[in-house]
Amino acid sequence: MRVRIWDLPLRLFHWLLVAAVVAAFVVAKIGGNAMVWHGRAGLLIIGLLVFRLVWGFAGSTHARFASFVRGPAAIRAYLKGEWFGAGHNPIGALSVLAMLGLLATQAATGLFANDDVAFEGYLYPLVNAAVSDKLTGVHKLLEPALMLLVLLHVGAIIFYTRIKKESLVLPMITGWKDLPIETPAPRSGGFVAFLVAALVAAGVVYVATGQWLPPPPVVETPAF
Repeated sequence: MRVRIWDLPLRLFHWLLVAAVVAAFVVAKIGGNAMVWHGRAGLLIIGLLVFRLVWGFAGSTHARFASFVRGPAAIRAYLKGEWFGAGHNPIGALSVLAMLGLLATQAATGLFANDDVAFEGYLYPLVNAAVSDKLTGVHKLLEPALMLLVLLHVGAIIFYTRIKKESLVLPMITGWKDLPIETPAPRSGGFVAFLVAALVAAGVVYVATGQWLPPPPVVETPAF
């Protein structure tokens, strides 16, 4: 049975997040003037994560957290080969939650971080230098963990494609997936839910930019 598992907003979220994470990683390695794009990629990641959070409650059936966040019993059943579901499997759900949580932590700490040269996070003025340095340390410390999680994600895709003969990439492109048994058609999230998620995400991104902060005081140079 062929079912549309992933809706368009979820697929756009996924691929935009991939692009933003790759861009953030690459420009961070370049450093220098490119760091401004690291910050912009971080803002995009924040917006996408907030959108995903709202869409996880108001989106279509398989985008909702309630459809794939399960307890230990489901994980045991999956490992025994006794679990069946249309969306994320219990192990995949743990990966999704870990990825979202780690990215959220990285993005949040990055807002207050600095590189000791020219780059400062958008909300750097809200903290003192010592706090910024600590958050910068956390931001850098979590980078290898994020890269490891990404590699595990890619490894899982390769495993499912080569060993289990199940493509995870194609459904995330087309939205459609062939299922072995009949499954109820998923419910759509709807335009209103999409609009609410997009507006909430835009509002949080605006706050993250720090544009609402008062400008720094002008230091007047005494005339001679």
